Amino acid sequence: MKLKLVSGAGELQVSEATFGREFNEPLVHQVITAYRATGRAGTKAQKSRAEVRGGGRKPWAQKGTGQARAGSNRSPLWVGGGRTFAAKPRDFTQKVNRKMYRGAIRSLLSELARTERLLVTDGISLAAGKTKLLASQLKAWSLENVLIIVEATDRKLDLAARNLPHVEVIEVGALNPVCLAAYDKVLMTVGAVKMLEERLQ
Repeated sequence: MKLKLVSGAGELQVSEATFGREFNEPLVHQVITAYRATGRAGTKAQKSRAEVRGGGRKPWAQKGTGQARAGSNRSPLWVGGGRTFAAKPRDFTQKVNRKMYRGAIRSLLSELARTERLLVTDGISLAAGKTKLLASQLKAWSLENVLIIVEATDRKLDLAARNLPHVEVIEVGALNPVCLAAYDKVLMTVGAVKMLEERLQ
C-alpha cells in the first residue's frame, strides 16, 4: 500500500497490516468510549440523610399541630436535608486490552487512508517557532483542521502550533483514538509512520 506525500513528490510504501484494514466501527466506538471514560474524575460526592448533621429530635408532635408529619429536619424534603440518591465517588474505567486498543488504532488509520484524509510529509521545518510560519505552510497544503503526528518533540513546531485553534501536534507515543477521530485531516511525518508500523505489528 502506498501513501502520497503532501508535497506531491512521490509516494511512501506502508504496511498493509497497519493501513489497509477494514473499518471496525463497533470496536472503534468501544475503545473511544472507554478512553474518554478513563479520563473522568469520578469524584462527585453528596451526603444522604444518614450523613448530614443534625436531625436527632422529632421537630414537632405527630398529631395536634395541624402541620404535616415530620420525623427529622434532615429529611430530603427539608432545606439542609440529605440527598435522596446521594452520588458517591466511583471509577468509570472500562477494561480494554492491548489487542483491542491497537486494533482500533489500525482501523482508524486505515479508514483515514481510505478516505484520503491521511497525509504524509518528509518533515515540517520551521525557521522559528512562529505561528505565522506554520499557518502559511498549512495553508499551502490546504490544511485547516489537522492533527500533526511527529516521531519526536519539536520545540519550534510546538510553539508555532499551540495558538492555532484547530491544529494539534502530538508524538507517536501519545497517539490515541480520540485524537484520530477528532480532526478532519491527519498529517504524519515519515519517521512517525515507520514508528507506528513497528508499534502496531
